[in-house]
Order: sequence, then C-alpha cells, then structure tokens
Amino acid sequence: MVRITEIDPRGRAARAGVKAGDTLIAINGNPIVDVLDYRFYLAESTVELSLSREELPFSVTVHKGIYDDIGLEFETPLMDKKQCCANRCIFCFIDQLPKGLRSSLYFKDDDSRLSFLHGNYITLTNMKEADIDRIIKMHISPVNVSIHTTNPALRCDMMKNRRAGEVLSYLNKMAKAGIRLCGQIVLCRGVNDGAELQRSLEDLAKLHPAMSSVSIVPAGLTRFREGLFPLTPFTKEECRAVIAQVNAFGDQCERELGSRIFCCSDEFYLKGEVPLPEESYYGDYEQIENGVGMLRSLMAEFGRELEFLEDYLPGAPLCRRVSLATGKAAAPTMRLLAKTLQSRVPGLTVDIFEIQNHFFGPEITVAGLLTGHDMAEQLAGTDLGDELLIPATMLRAEGDLFLCGMTPQELSARLSVSIRPTKGEGAELLAAMLGVKCPY
Repeated sequence: MVRITEIDPRGRAARAGVKAGDTLIAINGNPIVDVLDYRFYLAESTVELSLSREELPFSVTVHKGIYDDIGLEFETPLMDKKQCCANRCIFCFIDQLPKGLRSSLYFKDDDSRLSFLHGNYITLTNMKEADIDRIIKMHISPVNVSIHTTNPALRCDMMKNRRAGEVLSYLNKMAKAGIRLCGQIVLCRGVNDGAELQRSLEDLAKLHPAMSSVSIVPAGLTRFREGLFPLTPFTKEECRAVIAQVNAFGDQCERELGSRIFCCSDEFYLKGEVPLPEESYYGDYEQIENGVGMLRSLMAEFGRELEFLEDYLPGAPLCRRVSLATGKAAAPTMRLLAKTLQSRVPGLTVDIFEIQNHFFGPEITVAGLLTGHDMAEQLAGTDLGDELLIPATMLRAEGDLFLCGMTPQELSARLSVSIRPTKGEGAELLAAMLGVKCPY
C-alpha cells in the first residue's frame, strides 16, 4: 500500500472521489507495493481502486483508456525507498570520491525499478527469485545488468558479495522467458580481462537473442584510491589488445548470430589511439549511455545537420567568437567539428579548451566528471569570446550545480563570460556554436 500525496483535480481518480492523503491498497485486487505494480495493473480500461481513508477501507471504479493516467501522485517516484547497493566492488567509483561533495553523490543505488524506468544498471544481488518472477510476469524489458564476469567465484571476489555468483542464474531464467537483456562489463586490468573476458564473451553470447548488447568499459580510476584494491590503468597497447579481442569475437557473433552484441566504449579507442569505428558498427547505439559510440554519434549528427546549415544562419553576416570547454577524451572530436563548421561559416571562431581533471586525477578524462573549480582555474584570465559552451553532463540533472558544488552562475562571474550548457546532440551543438536557438 502507498500513500497518495497529490491528485490532479481534473483527473479521473479525483472525479471518482479519491483525495490526497488516501492510501492506495490494490488495483483490481492486486496489491500495490511500488511503481511497477502501479503501472502494470493500471493498464486496463476499467480499474477498481481499493483504498483507505483515515483507516476506513473503500473502493472506487475508474473507466479510462488502457494506457491513460488517472492523476495520482505519490511520496516518491518509485512509491517506495530506493534500494541501495549491497556490494563492495573493487572498482566502485563512489568509493573513490573524496569527502565534501554533494551528499546525493555518495548513494549507491542497485534498484531494478530504476533499470526499467531510467536505464540504470543493476547487479541482481539485491534480487530474489520472486523479483525475477515479477519481471517475467510483467514482461519488464529491457533489464540492464552490470555483469563484469560470468565466472561465479571471480564475480564474488570482484563484488565482495557471496550472492554475486549464484544470481548469474537469473540471466538464464530471464533470457528463457524472452526478457531482453543489456549487459555491461567494467574491465579491470589483470582481474577480469584476457582469458576471463573471453569466457564472459562466450557465455553471454549463448544468451542471444535475449542478450542484445554488452558494453566493455574500463574501470574509472580516480586519485582517491588509498586503501582500496590496487587497480592500475590499461596501457595504450593493452587497450588495443582489448579492442582486438572484443572485435574479433564480435565479428564472429555477427557472422553466426547476425548481431555483433559486444562493443568497447569510446574510452578504449581514445586511450589506445585507435580510430573510432564507422557509424554502421554501432547499429542502433544501444549502449551509447555507457560511452559506446557517443563520439561517433555526435559526429554523424553534426555532419547531417551541416546539410541544413542555411536553416541555422541568421540573415546578417555572422561575427561571433565562442569557446567550448571539455575533457581530454572529447577535445579532439570537438576540434574537428569546430574546424569543419568554421570552414563553412566566415566570421565564426570556435576555440576549444581541453580541461585537465586535477580534481579526480589524470585518468578521468570525460567531460561529465569535470568540476567548476578546475575550469575556473584553468580558464582564468582567458578571453573566452562571446560565450562559453560546456557539456550539460557537467551539471546535475537540474542543471544548477557542478560536482564541486559551484553553480554555472558562479563560474560565469569568475570568468566574466556567459555560459551555455549543451546536450551531446549534433543539432544543439551546432546551434550553440552559431549562437542561435536549436530548431528541434
């Protein structure tokens, strides 16, 4: 049962007599525990809501379109507390955070509902057979799983959880039931790479077509690892070896199964100084949120938008100088895109500034983990032109804070320039460089 905190006065539930403060107990006789129950059992044209008001039970019937909402709001989006992670993974990024950052950054979630709602990756260690049965019954798909290795004993060692190995059986159970799975392997040098990685690739390929994609990403290592498991970064040559191993097996899967399944993240290519694959390699970019094909997708989108450049340009000749700050990983791509656009637009100058991550250390090269303080220090005294562009991923979801707690307004004041966050999409980046509103 869950408490209703707000209600749309024009919604169907309000018209049926439901009020804020009522408790929702069941829908069509099915107990409601969280948002998954609510959404699943609400998908009927006629629903009977079992409720209580001041401990007195009552029920109402609502007629609606099958997928229509009825106007209820609850205390939390999940209608329940988030499930926190019970693991102590040797590569956990949160364990590598220093003290003094926003409190929300230290929460380790491992919630299957967030996998369904927001695409979060889960380890399955919080789940029981009944949870898997519910996923199968509701046909929740896809389920995103942090796998790391299919060796049960090694998975227990890596995650410091005695259940980490046995819950791998849930993958087979969901696959047999037709639940689509997306996997992630965080690769740790000398731990789950080499022969262990090959074992994982071969085991997971057997779950195809349910296992639709698997990303292989390097463990992120900050400078705050004192007292933690002694992990070291992959060398350039080792990155190339990982790419070759994954692509060789991916090619085999494509020949035999009709799908590549396995792809390395962009970071392996950048560290290995290997050219990014062409766009066709990434298919539907199923693992883009894990950094697989993110840069290639941006380049392709930007190139397609250039075909409609006239739609972006103002009537008068352009005279604009703009700066863009980003991390080491994306800087070469941004320079390429800026150079291409400048060659097409006389009067436009785009300066790209590669910001070093002094806060987390040199191994962290993605823009999303840069702090406002690092940018303030490294750009101080620089003429940044008309505007400073930054990736929106540098800010929390609300768009109001960097990791260090600095606001965009504070950074703007320190650098004496207006700041414009941009999403990682070609159209918005092109519009931002030109200083116009994105047409989409």
